[in-house]
Amino acid sequence: MRLAILFLVAWAVLPSVSRAQAPVFVITPENSWIKFHVSASVALDGTFDKWTGTLSFTSPDVTTGVLDIKIQADSVDTGSGLKNRKLKSDDFFAVTQNPLITFRSTKIVQTGPNSFEVPGVFTIRGVSKTETLRLTVSGKGTGSGAIRGTMAFDRRQYGMNSGIPFIRIADRVEVTVHLTGRRVSGPPLVYKQ
Repeated sequence: MRLAILFLVAWAVLPSVSRAQAPVFVITPENSWIKFHVSASVALDGTFDKWTGTLSFTSPDVTTGVLDIKIQADSVDTGSGLKNRKLKSDDFFAVTQNPLITFRSTKIVQTGPNSFEVPGVFTIRGVSKTETLRLTVSGKGTGSGAIRGTMAFDRRQYGMNSGIPFIRIADRVEVTVHLTGRRVSGPPLVYKQ
């Protein structure tokens, strides 16, 4: 009986202890951005003005991290009202039915001293598929730094089969992220050398 009580106490206490020993980071949007580029007969580049991102860890091991990005689809900005309206329409982002574009990592794989592959579930227009974000980090060991990454996807696989009038556009969409953040509590991250 005492053993069972000891086990229950340990089970209740240990998760909070391990959480306290995990690094906690905040992403600072004022120095960060998310952009996209599509090869087209007329420049088709844009940014998203409203989004949130979190980076959480279950331990100091960098591979335990989870990157979670939520973008307000209707915050797309190409510098052209016509292009913005077309991208927000049912032909592309379908923002009324699907207000969020999301990416949530399923694992983090360190591929070099400062580089990572981050597969995750990417959702746009309500369609979810696995895509991989390739990242590099700077500022390791300082408590703050930047994450730069790229991801490419085929827009047709997500139901974006239409074009934009008078503009030829490619199927491949390239997304670039630049996230700055800082550790607000917990120990430093541990990277493989």
